[in-house]
Amino acid sequence: MQAVVKVLLVSEGDHELGKGENTGALEIFARRIYGVDLQCEKDKVSNPKVRVHAGKGSRYCKRALAWMRHAKKNGYDALILVIDQDNQPDRIKQFTEAQKTDDILFRRALGVAIHTFDAWILADERALSQILNDVISPQSRPEEIRDVKERCAQLLTNSKVALSQSEFYAAVAAKARIDTLEKQCPKGFAPFAERVRLLQVDSDS
Repeated sequence: MQAVVKVLLVSEGDHELGKGENTGALEIFARRIYGVDLQCEKDKVSNPKVRVHAGKGSRYCKRALAWMRHAKKNGYDALILVIDQDNQPDRIKQFTEAQKTDDILFRRALGVAIHTFDAWILADERALSQILNDVISPQSRPEEIRDVKERCAQLLTNSKVALSQSEFYAAVAAKARIDTLEKQCPKGFAPFAERVRLLQVDSDS
């Protein structure tokens, strides 16, 4: 029987994390990829209490390392941290560096959504159609859609579904096919999903 893994879940806003006690889309994705044995607590990446060490090193790599130290110090078993690329390609390189570093021995799954987390929500038109109770056309290559956040908001506005945007994202995350997201978002979602799966491998070793 697997032990429950206590995870610190960190991202940029309510659309990913959910508002208040509501379960957000990122947690739903993580649970579906990893399995049910996750005990998640959430925080925003902008939390000023998590201090980035001064000195050499890239900005986002150092921020990821700061969150890893914070999670380890506070008794978590693992860290899941996702940020948006936001037209800064170097964020992928920096998070990859932090993912691979041996400077901190702590389990983590770091992800960079291309160009934003909203692309993951657009990736499966079947899930969108089910949640919005309408026929939604395929949103091809969502990682290349520049106005992806606005596209998601427009789909929700045009529907008759009474959901907030964070509730909409969570509902889609619960229905979307993980393999479809990996195919539709190969630069962002696919490597993130693989890193979440490796948390389970690490826990068995």
